Amino acid sequence: MFQSFYDTMIAGQRYLLILEGLGITVLIAICAILIGTVLGGTFALMKISDNKVLNFLANLYTTVLRGIPLATQLMIFYFVIFAPLGMNRLFVAILSYGFNSGAYCTEIFRAGIQGIDAGQMEAGRSLGLTKWQTLRKIIFPQAAKAVLPTYTSEFIVLIKETSVASFIAVMDMTKAGDMIRNATYNAWIPLLTCAIIYLILTVGLTKLFGAFEKRMAKSDRG
Repeated sequence: MFQSFYDTMIAGQRYLLILEGLGITVLIAICAILIGTVLGGTFALMKISDNKVLNFLANLYTTVLRGIPLATQLMIFYFVIFAPLGMNRLFVAILSYGFNSGAYCTEIFRAGIQGIDAGQMEAGRSLGLTKWQTLRKIIFPQAAKAVLPTYTSEFIVLIKETSVASFIAVMDMTKAGDMIRNATYNAWIPLLTCAIIYLILTVGLTKLFGAFEKRMAKSDRG
């Protein structure tokens, strides 16, 4: 078994492909969650606004992006929209994942904001604060803590979903494992290696975020 692993991963320094793919996987996930956070915050505010046009646009965005499979969105972004422009595949993948994440973050943030008791808004307005000041100083801080578990789960899901970036030939970790499989005709070692790394990433981040949430809850009680 060790000899097989050595011949497949170590010989020819093929493990470097896995490390490169891991870096791209993490890069896509981080950039996508940042884009998704900005878009999610913007469209969440549009959803809770009194403007019907903004409501319609926000609902259209979330309905379309959440209703179409991510792999299909990725290929539409690349082959239909950006390929004629000669845009870099990695940049297209980041944009595609970012827009998709934004749709989910929109619903996460909207639910968090609307989950705060309406009396909080009334209390802020009774103190002379404007609606925006009440949102910024009272509602948003409480909503942020409420949505943190779901928001961190979205980031973990993003890491796993980067595996379909190979559909447009982005060299993520899954693509790297597939390249090693094609070169060595050994499927189980590179793919199992990728699976183990994904598992370590997701379990590690879950425990890290869980510890962070417990610490926040403890500081609130304190």
